Amino acid sequence: MAKEKIYLMIIDGFGEGKNYKGNAVKKAKLPNIDRLKKQYPFTLLKAAGNAVGLPEGVQGNSEVGHYTIGVGRVVYQSLEEINLSIKNGSFFKKKAFLQAMEKVKKGDKAALHLIGLISDEGVHAHTDHLFALLKLAKEHKVGPVYIHAITDGRDVEERSAGKYIKMIQDKIKQLKLEDTIPHGAHIASIIGRYYAMDRDSNWDRTRVAYDLYTLGKGATEKDPLKAIKNAYAAGTETDYYIKPIILDKHGVIKDKDSIIFFNFRTDRPRQLTQAFTGETKIGFKPQKTVRPFLVCFGAYTKKAHVVFPPPIIKNNLGSVIEQKKLKQLHIAETEKYAHVTYFFNSQVEKPFKNETRILIKSPKVPSYDQKPEMSAPHIAQRILKELNRPNYDLIVQNFANPDLVGHSGNLPATIKACEVIDDCVGRIAEKCLKKGYNLIITADHGNAEYMIYEKNGDPCPSHTTNKVPFILVSSKLKNAKLRGDCGLSDIAPTILDIMDIRKPTEMKGKSLIIKK
Repeated sequence: MAKEKIYLMIIDGFGEGKNYKGNAVKKAKLPNIDRLKKQYPFTLLKAAGNAVGLPEGVQGNSEVGHYTIGVGRVVYQSLEEINLSIKNGSFFKKKAFLQAMEKVKKGDKAALHLIGLISDEGVHAHTDHLFALLKLAKEHKVGPVYIHAITDGRDVEERSAGKYIKMIQDKIKQLKLEDTIPHGAHIASIIGRYYAMDRDSNWDRTRVAYDLYTLGKGATEKDPLKAIKNAYAAGTETDYYIKPIILDKHGVIKDKDSIIFFNFRTDRPRQLTQAFTGETKIGFKPQKTVRPFLVCFGAYTKKAHVVFPPPIIKNNLGSVIEQKKLKQLHIAETEKYAHVTYFFNSQVEKPFKNETRILIKSPKVPSYDQKPEMSAPHIAQRILKELNRPNYDLIVQNFANPDLVGHSGNLPATIKACEVIDDCVGRIAEKCLKKGYNLIITADHGNAEYMIYEKNGDPCPSHTTNKVPFILVSSKLKNAKLRGDCGLSDIAPTILDIMDIRKPTEMKGKSLIIKK
């Protein structure tokens, strides 16, 4: 058992922002969190841009946030790596891309399919990466190219799909793909990320996307921009929920084809790619099984060609705790379970020998504003039981509510979500102090503190670039002074500092505690 025990609580999407009508965090009644801020050491941390390995000005996200907290240093993320590869030209020489192109050229009536989220926010994917793939197809005279657009509505404005569709159409014209590659390039299908990017084992949603891609099952349209407008007119509130639309019946995916899935973030494409690879048992029986040549930007499948694998990290927080033969617990509900395990441990699936993982199931609802409490009360209840057992030296726990309810754009529901978390925080903090834990309350990125666009009053469902809180609830360190101008990469060094464990040289972050 370590000299000092740590409880790391990550409140997802809980940023610090200005007090205005769209700040759910400020609007919520948070007596426990407010009290802890006043009574214990408190500071703000950078959770976006260069501070977490992203381009400056780019909002943080859950994957990057948990990853950065866990590694205790700034590691350039996939977005920055891919952008750099496009600039220096190495992108266009990637072996897997060239293999996909060659397979299409040699195949009998084979096609190249480009699947991914159409967005320029850079959370899961980026349109610049799609455009680079189109340029590559032109360079190798590969066609036809079918683009399968997944609409966002969460990390960008809720009804902005038309903007991105137009960008793609303009790029196709600019590259003159109709004249320079066989049979041209076409937007073959459109579907919302609600279906194509589910990560919570809602296989009925994944099946809708798979059937669109393999059977052409969806509303038949010819003009993608009109198709988007028709979806809105039919009652689709946001791009997130756009139902499947087939624009080109020739664009269904076949065994002889190649797919390049250009999402770089790894948590949300897994179910869909598993349906194509058959690597694990999936939650539905496909009407048509298709096994194309599959290339993925990120490591979200073991049976596909991965172009940008994660870096190998030495001496992250979890491994240091393991080396000291200390015990750790990682707990979250389904929606954020991968973040406190896989991403926190530097994108390594296998738990450490002395690591326990607890998964609390997320509720099955179409949108979490319908159940703002999500599974937070169940997490708190389980944690209170675990704290009665003197088992763990480090506990890592996530509350998903402010982020996932915040993504709905529903301000009243997000206010309630924050208040539910505050109640849980109060009970957990009291127990931690009784059991001798040093409780750290922080967040991975902002979201709930900016729910309304000031320019037009529309709901804002996306993340922010705001700083996040860091509260050190500790009887022994109640009078400690914390540094300012710090980031998420400084949390792991702070934890090791409190536990009196020497920080490894690879961990470039610094302890937040000012030494006297």
